[in-house]
Amino acid sequence: MAGHSKWANIRFRKERQDAKRGKIFTKLIKEITIAARMGGGDPAANPRLRTAIQNAKAANMPMKNIENAIKKGTGELPGVVYEEVTYEGYGPGGVAMYIVCTTDNKNRTVAEIRHLLNKYGGNLGESGSVSWMFDKKGLIRVKRANYDEEELMLLAIDAGAEDFRVEDEFYEIYTDFKELDAVRSQLEEQGIHIESAEITFIPQSTVRLEGKQAEQMLKLMEALEDNDDVQNVYANFDIDEAVMEKLQA
Repeated sequence: MAGHSKWANIRFRKERQDAKRGKIFTKLIKEITIAARMGGGDPAANPRLRTAIQNAKAANMPMKNIENAIKKGTGELPGVVYEEVTYEGYGPGGVAMYIVCTTDNKNRTVAEIRHLLNKYGGNLGESGSVSWMFDKKGLIRVKRANYDEEELMLLAIDAGAEDFRVEDEFYEIYTDFKELDAVRSQLEEQGIHIESAEITFIPQSTVRLEGKQAEQMLKLMEALEDNDDVQNVYANFDIDEAVMEKLQA
């Protein structure tokens, strides 16, 4: 899954750049609102909300924005009611795609997702058509420059992590999705600064893409992730890292 993992890191770097310009705030606010609506406005009793707040703070979102998003989620303030919906489909070359959205208009969103998939050589599938190809996991990122690899790996294992990977800029710590908040909390108690924590979907196998299909796939990923209703996109493509860097340049 080298290609997919590489894309995830490119996306994460882009999100941090977007956060500096405020572009990522909309998606963070939606996640906070959804989390508060589904699990209540108390972060201590709502792990998803707690994680969403921590990620918003990491992106330097003002506390007032966070508080307002929580209140809109709980109904204390008027606002748009968002729903979380997922779509499954295929990209170029039969790549499996799992797309997570938050929307106030499902008809609009599904039409836009279908249009983008068709435009770049894919198609929308039925519910359950590809979700079985992914494993739901927790993902914690920690900056490599701040910590020794072996020491952090031991701390992560002691905290309950399932896997530990070294990427260009970050250590990636994978957990059972239900244990994400517990592992994160234990690492923070040990003085570890968490760059981000999220639920992710890891492909069980990958589809190798080259040439035009690789180019179409990356354009599709960018188009989906630029859509205001799309929170995350997971796909099982594998594209050579050199080709990916060239196409992203």
